Amino acid sequence: MDDIIPAERIENRIYLIRGQKVMLDRDLAELYGVKTKALNQAVKRNPGRFPSDFMFQLNREEKNRLVTNCDRFEMLKHSSSLPYAFNEQGIAMLSSVINSEKAIQVNVAIIRIFVKLRRILSTHKKLAQKFKELEDKLGKHDVEIQAIFDVLRRLMAPEEKTIKKIGFV
Repeated sequence: MDDIIPAERIENRIYLIRGQKVMLDRDLAELYGVKTKALNQAVKRNPGRFPSDFMFQLNREEKNRLVTNCDRFEMLKHSSSLPYAFNEQGIAMLSSVINSEKAIQVNVAIIRIFVKLRRILSTHKKLAQKFKELEDKLGKHDVEIQAIFDVLRRLMAPEEKTIKKIGFV
């Protein structure tokens, strides 16, 4: 079941828009093996399943930014329709309105990728927090550490001896 679609193919279709990790309707339709129009019609027929916190429609500026940054969306450049973006919950809900075996398998793969991304982000946040704590600890002890190094340098420096001159003055 995991081999139905390579993980990289799914990961490359996840975008950060409005602070959410989302996938666009045309990418989902392609993965499910249906037309974008059919996917959007299924969503519109079931409005109760897709509240605004599960999906949203991109505005013109977001669409233009997407077209500018991703060559894959060149065909959207002159399109009058604005794409829909689905977050993890919206994608999970899609499997209930697109009732095919492939859609179910693809949904499972997509949800696994979202979970993996969430785990990776969580790990990065924990590491960042640990570094911050370490930095704070070192920041407080900076003066003390510097004093220790100064003492060590003085101890390692060669002693200066005064040499008495021999002979008549």
